Amino acid sequence: MGLSKVAIGRLLHISRLLDQQEEPVISSSVLEKITGYTSDSIRKDISLLEGDFSSNAGYKKEALSLAIKEKLGLLRERICCIVGLGRLGSAFIDYKGLEGSFFKIGAGFDSNVNRLEILQADFPLYPTFKMKEVIPRLNIEYAVLCVPPGEAQKAADKLADCGIKGIVNYAPVALHLPKGVQVENLYVSDALNSLAARIEILHD
Repeated sequence: MGLSKVAIGRLLHISRLLDQQEEPVISSSVLEKITGYTSDSIRKDISLLEGDFSSNAGYKKEALSLAIKEKLGLLRERICCIVGLGRLGSAFIDYKGLEGSFFKIGAGFDSNVNRLEILQADFPLYPTFKMKEVIPRLNIEYAVLCVPPGEAQKAADKLADCGIKGIVNYAPVALHLPKGVQVENLYVSDALNSLAARIEILHD
């Protein structure tokens, strides 16, 4: 059975929190408390998984986390790149958030050659005109797009043409890409607006 985008998001959230828990067994009521999802939603999502991760006291943490990762195809290494090495993009040079995951930053790209000469990274940095050659050679499948809004669509088109399968988009614009390319938009303004709206509604 397939998973909806909402269910995938919930399972990813649950998996991340499971990895932070010290107790070997966790109940659906505890998961409800720490995630904010209802127990019914949690049990429904978990019922779509395969494996032996249930016990009398709840779910076996490590087995459930592994089952989620297996279901979502997150147990093989994937290489990604950073496109746009301005203030936001260059912050990923020292980013430690991917440690322990199956994602690895394999390259960075920027149109400003002078910027590339002064940046230091543990992964190679290239001018954007080399994406067509570098991305297939390094088996890069995903891109984190950190370019200005006016450059986002053009950069995304180039990435799709290079064979990129998925893009995390930080530019506050809607990208139009081929059907086979998935996009995850991360807009800080939307997150702040969502927080403000929820606070206003809760205070009414």
